[in-house]
Amino acid sequence: MQSKSSVLTAFAGPARIVALCAVAALALSACAGRPDRPRLAYEERPVEALYNTGYQRLEQRRWRDAVDYFQEVERQHPYSEWARRSILMQVHAYYEAGDYTDAIAAAERFIQLFPGNPSAAYAFYMRAVCNFEQIVDVGRDQAYAQNALAGLRDVARRYPGSPYARDALVKIDMVNDQLAGKEMEIGRYYQRASQPLAAINRYKAVIDNPDFQRTSHTPEALYRLVEVYLQLGLRDEAIRNGAVLGYNYPGNRWYQDAYVLLTNEGARPEVEPGGAREGWLRRLIPG
Repeated sequence: MQSKSSVLTAFAGPARIVALCAVAALALSACAGRPDRPRLAYEERPVEALYNTGYQRLEQRRWRDAVDYFQEVERQHPYSEWARRSILMQVHAYYEAGDYTDAIAAAERFIQLFPGNPSAAYAFYMRAVCNFEQIVDVGRDQAYAQNALAGLRDVARRYPGSPYARDALVKIDMVNDQLAGKEMEIGRYYQRASQPLAAINRYKAVIDNPDFQRTSHTPEALYRLVEVYLQLGLRDEAIRNGAVLGYNYPGNRWYQDAYVLLTNEGARPEVEPGGAREGWLRRLIPG
């Protein structure tokens, strides 16, 4: 992932003035600001002065003040290269202030106006990261996780080999682990509610989905299937899932539980608990 200082440096230098007619249509709405924050009093100033003042506010960690100055760049100089840069600086300032909604809106505005610009990679990445950082626990709605996953995949697809894509790939595995955890939570709920078929569907969703197979939840999903199938009297299915669990995760605690459960049912698995095959974390981060 690029450092924040390098991101700032990339947009801090002088740039040639180019025609950006598309900015004009959105400049006023972008500069409206929050209704509870007074806007800077209009005073016509050189674009370099406005931009540099905004940049200084960033360095001082005065995020809201920085946004005001970068918005003023757009308002007073909507056709300049500085206006394009100012949108990205607003994304950064909003993100640092924890205003993820505004950061996403600014990033999407940049993507809409300049989708082919090299700096669009940063906008796509920050849109995904802002969703990623709002992911909540598995007991709640996973809309942010779904949005983050879509955005991260978009970054990896559009900018393969870039630092943004490399970080996105790591985060994709983390989001998949989160979403698999949500499936497990629902499956356990159905199992406690004596709805075994619904529980089986959720557990199988974790096992059958290639994106979820590498997550930390796969061993438990296999164990839960052993448990539910035995409750339903489907002994062969329980044995089969226990064998898959033992082959892939012989040292995992869920296999130890499954081994005891199957042994007590007179179906002792051939694979003894113990040993260590490659786990999900080692697959994700070799070494």
